[in-house]
Order: sequence, then structure tokens, then C-alpha cells
Amino acid sequence: MLEIWTDYAWPLIWIIFKILLIVIPLLIAVAYLTYAERKVIGSMQLRMGPNVVGPFGLFQPFADGLKLLVKESIIPTGSNRVVFILAPMLTFTLGLVGWAVIPVADGWVLSDINVGILYLFAVSSLGVYGIIMAGWASNSIYPFLGALRSAAQMVSYEVSIGFVIVTVLLAVGSLNMTDIVMAQQKVWFFIPLFPMFVIFLISGLAETNRAPFDLPEAEAELVSGYNVEYSAMSFALFFLGEYANMILISAMTVILFLGGWLPPFDLAFLNWIPGVIWFSLKVSLILFVFLWVRATLPRYRYDQLMRLGWKVFLPFSLFWVVVTAGAIVAFDWYPK
Repeated sequence: MLEIWTDYAWPLIWIIFKILLIVIPLLIAVAYLTYAERKVIGSMQLRMGPNVVGPFGLFQPFADGLKLLVKESIIPTGSNRVVFILAPMLTFTLGLVGWAVIPVADGWVLSDINVGILYLFAVSSLGVYGIIMAGWASNSIYPFLGALRSAAQMVSYEVSIGFVIVTVLLAVGSLNMTDIVMAQQKVWFFIPLFPMFVIFLISGLAETNRAPFDLPEAEAELVSGYNVEYSAMSFALFFLGEYANMILISAMTVILFLGGWLPPFDLAFLNWIPGVIWFSLKVSLILFVFLWVRATLPRYRYDQLMRLGWKVFLPFSLFWVVVTAGAIVAFDWYPK
């Protein structure tokens, strides 16, 4: 019995420990991303933001979480109860499982699989199912319209995201996330692939339903959209899932274009700083852009959103894939 425990239980405990090392900091980061968003937007609008609960309002995320935890969860009478409850759970779970293949430093990854980028693309593509399930199960017109908008929006911008990823993979020659980072030791990909970097960043805003592409939850016409019938912790799971997806998209941007955990310059004193610190700083920079855009730009009309995805990003990203492949063949720049 002791040998069985040693052979099977300890590896399982070690895996659970590594999962907790990812999930717990991620949940804290999600909580304080909500605080950072309110502070950043408050500063840009010359307001204070949260400043009452704790010093500088630092305990505000925990106060909000406690409030949502103790509230009563109301399920509409005509809703599909099982799907209604599963939808926020699916959205939140998908926001976490993508981190299984994200290398935050050299060797710091839960599962260093050879098709990590395909795994990430598949997980991010599944996010729309939670929103569609929520809109349909609510048995209400506003959530259903929000769910349909979200489905069309995410499908539209996933196409251009796919072509951007193909462009990076052509330059790397590998689907492994660590290999993508190590291929940027001499130059980060956002320099030679700058148009793709911009398209990926804007498509990431649309993929996570963030302003100016937050049409699935447009308060003006859809009364918050797909999550209007949700309350208490079921609403909180949607909220946490959205912010976890923001951090995931930011991490993907850092890995694909900003050198992952690599320092910006090959200087000795910069190499002393741990890779996880560089990775966290770069992710924080991309997240600041997310918040900055929300405070700055007005919401798109729906026809404008669709035109940008299908008539601008799709043909341009396809054109850039052809240009990249042609340059690699013409100048013999095959990935080693």
C-alpha cells in the first residue's frame, strides 16, 4: 500500500500544488485588475476611484467579492436551470485552463506541450459557448441578443487572430510556446511583424468583449446583455472570467510579440532580474492598454465592428501571411 501511495499519490499532489501556484496568483491578479481599472479610469476622468475600503482602497476587490458571495442567487422561472448555472462556470473555467501551457519564465510552465499554441487557440475559441449558453438559458430577449452579438463578434475576430498566429509560427517553425519565446532572443517579433502585433492587440479587445467592442453587453440598448439575468456569484464568475481572459490574451501577446520573459536588452544587469518579473511587467503594460482604450474610445456601431473584422483585418492579415511566407522563401530565412 505504501508503494502504491508513493507511486501515484505524490505525483498527483505535486501536480495539484503546481496548479495552485498558477491559479491563486491569477485570482489575486484578477481581483486587483478590477481595482486597477477603476483607479486608472478614475484618474483619466479626474476622479478618486476606490479610496475608502483599506489604505488607498486596496481592500475594495475583497469587499466586492464578499458582497457577491453573500447575496442571494436568483434563477429566472422560465430559464433552463442546468444550463443557466453551467454557463458562468464554463466561462470562468476556460479563463483558467489556458494557463496550463503559458510559460511565465524559462522552465516555469505546467505543461510544455509541443502544440501549446493550438491548445491556447482552441481554449480561447471555446469562450463563446459560455456566453451563448447564458443568453439562451436566460429565456429573455436581451440576454439572447447579447449572446448572438457575442457569437458573431468572436467568430469574426478569431479568423484574423488565427492568421496572426500563423504568421508568427512561420517565423518560428514550432508550435511550442517556449520555442516561440526563445526565437525572439535577437529581436522581438513586434518589430518585424508590427502590423500583425496591432491587429492581434485590437482583435484581443474584440475577443474579450472589451471597449470599444463591448457590444454584447451594451448597457444602452441591451441592459447589460447576456448576463442581465445573473446575480450574486453566478454574475461574479462571468466578471472573473472576463478579466481572466484579458490577462490570458495579454500573456499571449507578450509571448508571441514581446519576447515573453526575455529582458528588453542583452545587458548583464538586466539578466539578474528574474524572467517572471519581466513577464509580469509586460503583461501589466498590455493590460494598461486595455484600460486606457476603455477610458478613451467610444463604443463602435455593430456594422462598424463587422466591417473592421471582415473587410479590413481579414484581408490584411491574409496578405501579411503571404508576404511573410514569401520573404522567408525568397531570402532563405527558414527557422532553424
